[in-house]
Amino acid sequence: MIIDTHCHLYLEDFKADITEVMQRAADEGVRRFYLPAIDSSTAESMLNLEKEYPGRCFAMMGLHPCSVNDNLEEELEFVNAWIRKRPFAAIGEIGLDFYHDITYKEQQYTAFRKQIAWALEYGLPIVIHTRNAMEETIDVINEYKGRGLRGIFHCFSGDEEAARKIIAAGFYLGTGGVLTYKNAGLAPVLEKIPLEHLVLETDAPYLSPVPHRGKRNEPAWLAHIISRLALLKGVSKEEIAAVTTANAKKIFGN
Repeated sequence: MIIDTHCHLYLEDFKADITEVMQRAADEGVRRFYLPAIDSSTAESMLNLEKEYPGRCFAMMGLHPCSVNDNLEEELEFVNAWIRKRPFAAIGEIGLDFYHDITYKEQQYTAFRKQIAWALEYGLPIVIHTRNAMEETIDVINEYKGRGLRGIFHCFSGDEEAARKIIAAGFYLGTGGVLTYKNAGLAPVLEKIPLEHLVLETDAPYLSPVPHRGKRNEPAWLAHIISRLALLKGVSKEEIAAVTTANAKKIFGN
């Protein structure tokens, strides 16, 4: 079994053909899907998809840093209400994003730390989104060292130093389509990182791997990530699948 640890299959992009998308994934051995939350506007469709595919789709709950704005308190209360109500696979995706806009920079920090506190309270892993804020995100995570905080740095695209710091903090590196991009510079980094610290993800519908770059991404295309990692590590595709699946199970506990 292969696990896609990060895919937004509940978005409108998949509304017309989700059955076919799930079948193509199954044909490639991808049979478990973790659904990161964005904000209150997409929660209903995420939870409905989980209900439609029990035991295959697993919802997270959280507030994406790009959704942090003037209604922060309402959004955080929405997250908190849901995690009190029922179990979730993780708190995510949460973090810091200073790429497009830093208007709500301080509020992003507030949201990040508050959701980390809930993760610790409920014993849940966190799934981190970081863009143009790698050092700042690692600094926040290190504030909680020794308290059992764990999870995934989704769509890792940093350098080896960042990778080592993340691993030292008890986190895994989410590995997806960026690995296949010629100019991304990620392959030489992951070549030096043991497989035991990596998990697979698509971030579907985003970040499609080569040869599908520019098209809608989907879980079946994890096959391209696995092939690239196998080549990079000099091991079989079966070993890549087995180790990354074991890693994902360690994080999510099921």
